[in-house]
Amino acid sequence: MRYAKTADGSRIAYRTGGAGEPLLLLAGQGNTHHWWDGVLDDFRAAHRTITLDYRGTGESDRPDEPYSIEGFARDAIAVLDDLGIERVHVYGTSMGGRVAQWLAAHRPDRVRALVLGCTSPGGPFAVDRGDDVRRSLARPAPEGRRALLELMYTPGWLATHPGPHHTLGDPTMTPKERLRHLVASERHDAWDVLPGIQAPTLVVHGDDDLLNPTANATLLAERVPGARLCLIPGARHAYFEEFRSVAGPLVLDFLREHERA
Repeated sequence: MRYAKTADGSRIAYRTGGAGEPLLLLAGQGNTHHWWDGVLDDFRAAHRTITLDYRGTGESDRPDEPYSIEGFARDAIAVLDDLGIERVHVYGTSMGGRVAQWLAAHRPDRVRALVLGCTSPGGPFAVDRGDDVRRSLARPAPEGRRALLELMYTPGWLATHPGPHHTLGDPTMTPKERLRHLVASERHDAWDVLPGIQAPTLVVHGDDDLLNPTANATLLAERVPGARLCLIPGARHAYFEEFRSVAGPLVLDFLREHERA
């Protein structure tokens, strides 16, 4: 594990591996670099991968202050600066896709190609999850945890993959830190900046995603100039892991199209 120092003095833990054009992988809300454990080898075969622990998670610092999507994006830039990387492919899923939107919109000089997975533009134009989904997630453990699992994966996959499931959040986080991540994600609104994204963009989503409704993928693809949309049939929120054999090559082929000449 390596550490980057941010402008406010916080340390952000990160890992690198593989070789090739650099690829920054951004995890979902309240998660660490372990979010990518199930698929990381696919990307390391073609890219130098960079994964990080958001502030408030894992081995990164946990300052006693509010968090924001824009702040997470600045932390990611600090990691790239620590590595001396000028431009990078960015693949963000769920909340990581929200962070990726801000990176691409505000630091176009740092983003070569952009992949937005199972994410949302946020704000008043986004399609919110249903009340039934919110109620199921609000139930106490183990019911709430089971509800989240079933929003992430299909019943068939869960029957043959008992875990551990690294997409369910960092178990070391305190309730306050989890709340700060939730608030940061809920306050995301990139609607006005999306048309300014210059990077070639691929939007990927499962067509059975109720945690982050699939309609948000269409909104993003329509809002980001020239974006390409791909919906994966039967996939839920963690499409990148359960449908690894489809999603991995899809993303890698897109990134290959936009390698440096």
